[in-house]
Amino acid sequence: MVKPQTTLPDFVTLPPELPARLLAWFAANARILPWREDRTPYKVWVSEIMLQQTRVEAVKEYFVRFTGRFPDTATLAAADENEVLKYWEGLGYYSRARNLHRAAQMIQHELNGVFPSDLAALRKLPGVGAYTAGAVSSIAFGNPDPAVDGNVLRVLSRLTGSLRSIDDEATKEMFTRALRQIYPAKQASDFTESLMELGALICIPNGEPLCDACPLVDLCLAKAQKLLDRIPVKKAKAKRQISQMTVLLLTAGGKIALRKRPAKGLLAKLWEFPNFDSAEKLRDFLTLHRLDAAKLSPAGSHRHIFTHREWEMTGYRLEIAAPVADLEWFTLKEIRRDIAIPGAFQPFLDVITAK
Repeated sequence: MVKPQTTLPDFVTLPPELPARLLAWFAANARILPWREDRTPYKVWVSEIMLQQTRVEAVKEYFVRFTGRFPDTATLAAADENEVLKYWEGLGYYSRARNLHRAAQMIQHELNGVFPSDLAALRKLPGVGAYTAGAVSSIAFGNPDPAVDGNVLRVLSRLTGSLRSIDDEATKEMFTRALRQIYPAKQASDFTESLMELGALICIPNGEPLCDACPLVDLCLAKAQKLLDRIPVKKAKAKRQISQMTVLLLTAGGKIALRKRPAKGLLAKLWEFPNFDSAEKLRDFLTLHRLDAAKLSPAGSHRHIFTHREWEMTGYRLEIAAPVADLEWFTLKEIRRDIAIPGAFQPFLDVITAK
C-alpha cells in the first residue's frame, strides 16, 4: 500500500485519469448557476470576483442583479462608483466592487474595450490574482490554465495525501504545476469548473467528505490512509480582534445622520452611522453639539464578524430638532435608493425603518 507523504516535497504527480473522471462526473452533476449560462469573459470575471470569500447561494441573486444593471465592461466603466457600491450592498468586501469598477475602466480606456485573454494581461487588472486570472483564462477562453483556490487545494491535497499547508504559496504553485501536466487543452473550461465543483459538493470544506459519491475515491490517498481528518493541513488562525462600538442613530426632521469612513482601512470610504469606541466618547460628542444625552433610547445590539476582527455594537437613538454640523443628512428613501450601507450597520438601519 502506498503511504502518504510524510516529507514535504516541492513536487507532486497527479493521476493521468483525473481529467476524464472529473469531466464525466461534472457533465452529470454540475449545478445550474447563472454565470454558467453565459461564459463570456465579463460574466465569468464578475462571478469569480463575487465568489471570493462568499457562498454560492449568497452570490446568485447579486450576480443577476449586478449584471442586469451592468451587462458589460462599457456600462460598468461608465457608471458612478456610488451606484456600483449600491448594487454591491450587503455582499461585503467592498474593495472587490471598487476593483471591478477600476478594472472595467482600464479595459475600456487602455485596452480599447477588449477583455484580456492571457494570464499576464489578466493579472494586470485591479483585484485579479493568480486564481482569478486562471479561472477567467480557462473558463472564458478555454486556455489550459489552472485556477487553484481553497476547494481545489483541498481536493488535490486529499487525493495525493499531501501534508503541506495549503496556506503556503509554494503549495499552490506545486499543485498548479502538477495540474498543467494533465490539463485537457480542449476541455479546459469544464475541467476547471469540475475541480471547483467537486470541492464544493463532494470534498466539502466543513464536515465529512461524501466519499461514496466521489469519482476519485479509489485514487484518494487520504481516504486510503484514513487521513481525511488531518488533510488539508492549515496554519492556525490568529484570534479575531474584538472591538466595542457605540452606534448613534441620530435623526432630525425626517433625515438620518451618516458619515463616510476613512479613505483607507476596513470599509474604506463607505457610509456609516456615527459611532464611537466608548460610551464616554458618545457623551463627549453630544456635549460638543449641545444635545441631551438623557433623551437617548436603546436601539439594540449587534455583533458583526469580519475575517480577522469582530465588532460588538451597541446602538442608541436620538431624535433632535435640526441637523447638526460635521455629519451628512439623508432621507430614508435616499439611503435605500442611492447609498450603500455596509452589512455591519444594516441592522441599525432596520431599527430606523421599523419606527
